Amino acid sequence: MSFYIGRETSKLWKRICAETTTEINLLAENWKYLLAGLVFQYIHGLAARGVHYLHKPAPTLQDVGFFLLPELGQDKAYISETLFSLIFLSFVLWTFHPFIFKSRKIYTVVIWCRVLAFLVASQVLRIITFYSTQLPGPNYHCREGSNLATLPHPDSVFEVLFINFPHGVVYGCGDLIFSSHMIFTLVFVLTYQKYGTRRSIKQLGWLLAVVQSLLIVASRKHYTVDVVVAWYTVNLVVFFIDKKLPELPDRSIAAATLLPLSIKDKDGRTKEENPKLLNGNSGDPVDWRQRTQVNGKIMEDGNTLHVDSAMNGA
Repeated sequence: MSFYIGRETSKLWKRICAETTTEINLLAENWKYLLAGLVFQYIHGLAARGVHYLHKPAPTLQDVGFFLLPELGQDKAYISETLFSLIFLSFVLWTFHPFIFKSRKIYTVVIWCRVLAFLVASQVLRIITFYSTQLPGPNYHCREGSNLATLPHPDSVFEVLFINFPHGVVYGCGDLIFSSHMIFTLVFVLTYQKYGTRRSIKQLGWLLAVVQSLLIVASRKHYTVDVVVAWYTVNLVVFFIDKKLPELPDRSIAAATLLPLSIKDKDGRTKEENPKLLNGNSGDPVDWRQRTQVNGKIMEDGNTLHVDSAMNGA
């Protein structure tokens, strides 16, 4: 038993080391895109903090979702955050699964470049939207009479730049249309829908996205319109940007590619032998045409080539 555990541990460590080397090489090529995406997350938070200074509390607007869904209350507002944290952490862990599991389809660095591209595009539209029209926040700390509903004029620019993390992010007001939680949730679900391998998890992801939408409205963190707009905006953003980005290389196909065999000649030098083609022929790896021999003739893609059957014209 100990021998088996030791052998598997050794294999796992080698796999982790090999994957780390691969991902470091990809990181060296794509670090600018990752850094830009991460920096924009701060810019998005800064914009949400800025609109809070413009927020003016007022009576909650009429909303169909508020009529249909019972209010959870402040003591149960954590439910939607707990579900969002579960979705977020599950997706992050999945993107790092190539370091652990033998069967893998994605590269961690490349998949995060795509995810950040989807997030940045969606967040740009979100910033434009919630600065265009400021709605009175439906959340409890954004209502009339709450000390957190408005922010006093900042004493310095550093007070704005530091965004009072994480308190300023959790208790923000005014950044409503459209829901940031739904941006992350839908981007993660759509990404796994395309690159994930388990159908049951894909179905579960869509179910959790619907439940997350209902919980956000029931918690009165957003109006129904904030969630509805997020559903069609994020789907369209991912659809169009995904067409512009280069297709993610499929590691499962790359792993199945035939590699050239090496042999040694008499002098001990290594030569490369042409790989066998899928039809059993060997030779130029570019030439994949099927060849059959009939009565001394070689049939090649419908063309007949005459071949001498013996030497000296016999």
